[in-house]
Amino acid sequence: MSNKGQETEAKFYVTHLARAAARLDELHARLVQSRVLETNLRFDLPDGSLTTSGRVLRLRHDTQARLTFKGAGQNRSGVLDRQEIEFIVEDDQKARQFLEALGYRKSGYYEKYRTTYELGETLIMLDELPYGSFLEIEGETVEQIRAVSAKLHLHWSAAIPSSYTALFESLRKKMLLSFQDISFENFRDIRVTPADLNVNPADE
Repeated sequence: MSNKGQETEAKFYVTHLARAAARLDELHARLVQSRVLETNLRFDLPDGSLTTSGRVLRLRHDTQARLTFKGAGQNRSGVLDRQEIEFIVEDDQKARQFLEALGYRKSGYYEKYRTTYELGETLIMLDELPYGSFLEIEGETVEQIRAVSAKLHLHWSAAIPSSYTALFESLRKKMLLSFQDISFENFRDIRVTPADLNVNPADE
């Protein structure tokens, strides 16, 4: 996240995450965070007004617990631009109790493994989700992000404007999945293709 409280990022579906990592090593990108499991809880009001307005309230836990608010996003030439407010909380269980006391309720759960690199003024996240592998580039400007995507040999036209949860909701309806949580256990015996997600691999 930018220190200006704004998130500007592009997301790509990739078929060869190891190849992307090797390319980052060739570019002398700095490893910021080794591969770590993230668990994410999303919250909403009972009327679902955060989701319907494109806003996000999330409690994430990896090496730390963080509470995040994201405003409704704007798609600018394949890059998602939105307000983001994020801070560390000492106790994620108490943070959840705090949100629920205010009337928020769990609206979703998802897991992913994430490895984070820094290249110039951008952050590159290699994400392994239960339904596929993705690469996110976060920077201050669209131009920065496009330049890094070119260095990583990614097709800019394949940038995905949807969130991970939105991709799942579309997939759940298409494959008639009965579960709500995006966990590795739930997807253990399910094979998901780019066509199922309605995305194009950016590295092919």
